[in-house]
Amino acid sequence: MEKVYAVSGIDTGIGKTVVTGAMARALSGKGVDVITVKMVQTGNDGFSEDLEVHRAACGGRRFPEDAQGLTAPQIFRFPSSPLLAARLEGRTVDLARISEAVSACAAAHDLTLVETAGGLDVPLTEDVLTADFVAERQWPLILVTCGRLGAINHALLSLDAAKMRGIRVVGVVHNTHFSADPRLDADARDAILRHLGKLGYPQVLVSLPSVGADCAAEADFTGLFA
Repeated sequence: MEKVYAVSGIDTGIGKTVVTGAMARALSGKGVDVITVKMVQTGNDGFSEDLEVHRAACGGRRFPEDAQGLTAPQIFRFPSSPLLAARLEGRTVDLARISEAVSACAAAHDLTLVETAGGLDVPLTEDVLTADFVAERQWPLILVTCGRLGAINHALLSLDAAKMRGIRVVGVVHNTHFSADPRLDADARDAILRHLGKLGYPQVLVSLPSVGADCAAEADFTGLFA
């Protein structure tokens, strides 16, 4: 396994927070010392609600890095892109702070899952998109997808964006929570798998049963971390 994996989604609200929590719980159950980081949290003040979901999924376990601010290194009040949320507070997203925080977590644990804010092309600064940040650090990527109408377009565009920047996609977690029609869901999975192969990525797709806010669904994520 690598030390750090980025977890991004094809859209906001796609379920990457509960997926990250579910992966952390599954890995912990296999004896892996895993910690999660919310790279940038917007819409909160002084805490990260997404990180709270991660911790609840793992039975409420806390880490020293939580108290040190390393697992939520950038928090902004306005619910928007990190660029806008920071600008409204007269700040900029501190990319160095994020890198240092993730490095510190990775040094102390077997594996670090870094949940991004929104999708890959969400702006962190005027010059840096999330995909740029992930690519520069050479973090392998796990992409969260779903089968709702329009998801194929978003998923394939996200994979193309990763490929263009040289990001190594290790696989996809397909969140069935949004599935209104099993035919749409099956079509989306097939299209995503074909595109993974076309781009030279591993055709690894983990289908996660309907995910609630408590990350109750179980799945075998082993293939993502082989």
